[in-house]
Amino acid sequence: MADNESNELLRSILEKIELPDGAYEKAKKRYQDIGEWLHRPESSCVEYDPSVFSQGSFRLGTAIRPESDEDYDLDLGCNLQQGLNKGRITQEQLKAHIGNELELYRKARGIKEEVAEKNRCWRLEYADGLSFHMDIVPCIPESDYDKGVLKTRMVENSQLDEALAQNVSQLAVSITDNTDPSYKIVTDDWRTSNPAGYARWFETRMKTAQSFINEREMSFKDSIDSLPYYQWKTPLQQAIQLLKRHRDTMFKDNEGCKPISVIITTLAAKAYSGETDLVSALTSILARMGGYVNDAAPLVPNPVNPFEDFADKWYDEGAAEYKLQENFNKWLYQARGDFRALCAKHDSELVVEAADRGLAVRLDANTVALALGLSTAFARPPKEIRASDPKPWFDL
Repeated sequence: MADNESNELLRSILEKIELPDGAYEKAKKRYQDIGEWLHRPESSCVEYDPSVFSQGSFRLGTAIRPESDEDYDLDLGCNLQQGLNKGRITQEQLKAHIGNELELYRKARGIKEEVAEKNRCWRLEYADGLSFHMDIVPCIPESDYDKGVLKTRMVENSQLDEALAQNVSQLAVSITDNTDPSYKIVTDDWRTSNPAGYARWFETRMKTAQSFINEREMSFKDSIDSLPYYQWKTPLQQAIQLLKRHRDTMFKDNEGCKPISVIITTLAAKAYSGETDLVSALTSILARMGGYVNDAAPLVPNPVNPFEDFADKWYDEGAAEYKLQENFNKWLYQARGDFRALCAKHDSELVVEAADRGLAVRLDANTVALALGLSTAFARPPKEIRASDPKPWFDL
């Protein structure tokens, strides 16, 4: 299959798994509505200039459709930007402060499910035709001192150049975590997070495909910087969407064992070399991403917070039963084989079976054969995979 035909095939699969623009737009309206609620005159948070923002896959434009019986997962931050610092408030007080407002919001909007407390966030179930659960992490700006430490550490560890490190360090926040031993006391020792800084770093990785970015700007007749990330549709974003779908398919019955999205996203972004088409990007990422796992902790450092290891659970004794590093390596090996089969040049049946096995996407054998320029006379329907058949990948 020529590269252009392989790209068309992968894009047709993407159409089946990526979110419609309407889902992103509805998600934005929902978190903006929470922000407006927190800014109402009688809000207990209004004096602190609350900012509600998306993070994770919705922020980066790498979200994929959930399984039919699952909710959309929308990760948010709620930053009280003015008037509070770690010397004035405990994590427990900050979390309760925002939690109380979210409970008032839930009642005012007629949301049935009560606000649920998680370790770092509040979960709000929102169902009105498009079901979301929103995980809202309370936070305040990180101290100037700790921002400076972050910047220095990023430069020393060759994560970012000095200019970008300075830029992203200013976006760092301190977050709540009720498993923290100092959760209930006033202390400077809070967990640091930087979702906005991570998004800024991810943007620099997407922009390595400069000619692609230029073409997108011409099609929109405006600077791409003014567009939300989900409209960029860069090869990096699309490759990550395909990799996440493959991960979800492979570990459908072993959720606790699967590589987490932030590890896949970080390693893929580091491995990306600015390829301007999807096949080349995916091939390069799969070949190189494993090389960005360090030999010693931090195994997969957060590029905008080197103190944080995204792969810390890999060597956590409490998670040993899940064999997370071993399962990451098994997934990467399987993904390389399945995507190589998806781009097979002369075997439509192999392509159809790889799409079914690796991505749970059914393709029409005759359509694939025509795209390959092959005769459909001998194209066979996709092989039926019965529940009793052995899985085509490793025992997990």
